[in-house]
Amino acid sequence: MSGFEDTLTYSLLVHNKYIFRSRISEAQFRKFLHLFIIDMEATKITVLTGLNRNTVNRMIRLLRIRLARLCEQEYQHQSGVFELDECYLGARRVRGKRGRGAKGKTILFGLYERISGKAYVRIVSNVKRQTLMKVIKSKITYDSTIYTDGFHVYDSLLEQGFQNHSRVLHGENEFVRGVAHVNGMEGFWSFLKTRLSKFRGLGKKAHIFLHVKECEYRFNHRGEDLYTLILTNLRNSPIN
Repeated sequence: MSGFEDTLTYSLLVHNKYIFRSRISEAQFRKFLHLFIIDMEATKITVLTGLNRNTVNRMIRLLRIRLARLCEQEYQHQSGVFELDECYLGARRVRGKRGRGAKGKTILFGLYERISGKAYVRIVSNVKRQTLMKVIKSKITYDSTIYTDGFHVYDSLLEQGFQNHSRVLHGENEFVRGVAHVNGMEGFWSFLKTRLSKFRGLGKKAHIFLHVKECEYRFNHRGEDLYTLILTNLRNSPIN
């Protein structure tokens, strides 16, 4: 290929500072991002932007991958006041049962830091002690204050080195005792389930993960200008 052809191909591909080697114009991408931010359905985004449906689906996926990475970067190992809880997506869980009662469901384990008002979520394979402790130790320092419900797995927090642990016993209809509660984490679960309810059949685990992380990012940056926030990130580090 001649130098001229190289230059022509490059100019056709690189005219969008937000997505590397893209044929989509910056104006189209900014319109797409605005519609994504306001939770427009993919079919409507296709009509309003004039983009191909496959292109729209691909950009939504790439954007969700970026948001998932940002969630991991932003929620570092830290000290704070945390609420811990689990959530089950899928068919209704058998009341009072975790683990065996969660068969066939996607299990989420979440942390909510009260001071920052931010949540962190991980998909886990089970709710056994070693599984949850691995997540807890990766995100929470030992000097932190932790609030949980009465799930027996949390009994080991003290012996694992977390000295400041208080619980409420949901099984005994105790939901708040002074400052001990997990209302912040449950507020996030409510936000998550409300958003996901409009997606019928999320399908593969990888798809669920990206949807969950998008919810996490939106929740953690509620009240902020998401359009400017995401656009700035993409300008500094384009999607590849």
